[in-house]
Parts: sequence; C-alpha cells; structure tokens
Amino acid sequence: MTTPSFGVGIGWRPEISGFVADLPGLAFTEVVAESVPSSGPLPAPLAALRGKGAAVVPHGVKLSLGGAEPVDPARVAHLAAVAERLGAPLVSEHIAFVRAGGLEAGHLLPLPRTREAVDAVVANVVRTQAELPVPIALEPIAAIFDWPDDELDEGAFLTEILDRTGALLLLDIANVYANARNRGTEPTDLLGRLPLERVAYVHVAGGAEHDGIYHDTHTDAVPREVLDLVGELCARRRPPALMLERDGHYPPAATLRAELDAIAAASGYPVIT
Repeated sequence: MTTPSFGVGIGWRPEISGFVADLPGLAFTEVVAESVPSSGPLPAPLAALRGKGAAVVPHGVKLSLGGAEPVDPARVAHLAAVAERLGAPLVSEHIAFVRAGGLEAGHLLPLPRTREAVDAVVANVVRTQAELPVPIALEPIAAIFDWPDDELDEGAFLTEILDRTGALLLLDIANVYANARNRGTEPTDLLGRLPLERVAYVHVAGGAEHDGIYHDTHTDAVPREVLDLVGELCARRRPPALMLERDGHYPPAATLRAELDAIAAASGYPVIT
C-alpha cells in the first residue's frame, strides 16, 4: 500500500495548540483519539487546522489490541467516528494491552512475543479494521523488559502481524532506540528486519536514562542517536512522514522549532519553521 508523505509534523496537544496552529506549512499532525468527541463541536484549534488543509491522524491509546479479550466495540466505534469527523487519511494504535479482566492498567503494556499473542493481536486488528473507514497503522511500543517465554524476535513478531492483517506500520524510531539500548543490541539490526515499505509515518521522541534503564519519556529532548536513526531510516526508503511526539514538560517555542528543524535536517526534508 502506498502512503502519502507529509514531511515533518508535530503531535497536537492542547498545551501547545497555539504553537502547532502557527507553524507555517504544517501538512500533518496527530491527535489522541480518545480526547476528541465523537459528536458535537470539534476543539476549535483542530477545526482550524483542518480548515488549513492539514491532515489530522487519530492516534488511539485504549483499544488494547493485544488483549486476550475482544476489543470493545464502543471504543472501536469511537475511533471510527473520530476518523470520519477529521477526514483522516488513516488511524493508528499500539501493539500492546491496557486492560485485562475488567481492570485498566493506565499504561501501554508489552506482549509476550508468542504465536498465541500474534493470534490475539491479529483477531483484534481484524475486528477493528472491519469497522474503520480508513486504514490502520500499528505501533510497537517501548518496553523495559522482555517476557521469558518469547518465541519470536521483535522483527518476526511485527512482520507476521502486519502480513496477516495487511495493516500499516507506525514506526516509533525512539522506541527502536530505547528497546535496543535496554537489550544491548544494535537498533539498525531491527530496521533491517522490518517491512519498511509498510511504514505509514514515524514518531520521533526524547527519553532519559534512570538507574541504567532508558525510558521513552516524551518529555525530554530528542537525542542525537535517535536523529541518526531517522537518517538511517530515510537512507533505506523514501522518507516517510515524521512526527515530533511531546507529551509534557513543554519547552519554549524556540526549542520546539529547533527540534523540528533537527528532524527535518536528519531526513532531508525542508524545515517547516
């Protein structure tokens, strides 16, 4: 499936909505799907972005595609409605679980990379795709541990899910770096085992190390190593849409602009600031 290239964007958050709205030539952004109402007025800043022609991608965080239980039809219906309201070209969600037995974890939790887990994810993605008006891109998460009963490496696990569902890949390049650093492996090794032709767009985010573990915080500056991975990715395939992901501790506007410019420089895109 061919996906459009929207250059460099930034995740829309209420705290930086003014900054996002003022970016010249912004072609795309992403919004947390659960924060957008399925009916009634859209948040005015999002409506303004749509009026300017920017693509807005709903990004789900609560479907629990990796759960053993079937996805909640009401949550799928909400995601579909938000995609329709925003005229979105696609939606995205995580390969993770967030609930079990009626309990909410409040966090994206990693799956054991087993064939049983592959079957569970595939079943939930297929259920979700049946209700969506647009394609879905699946995002592998950052994890600070691997389950002891893993049967597949991360590349094989992701590729089988994508092949069986036909879904696109939301590649979080910061997660690739975090997982490799915590496992003591080379992040470029994983890039070589992924179907990069299926990448719909890419998250770029910062992190920090605490007690010897690197955490994908989304509240720190993007490190040089992640920018280098952006360059490596763009050398291996046509540069995809790249999105700066920030979820707190928002720096001054000049700092955000500098991060966007650094991502553009690493990818070969023109700066948007």
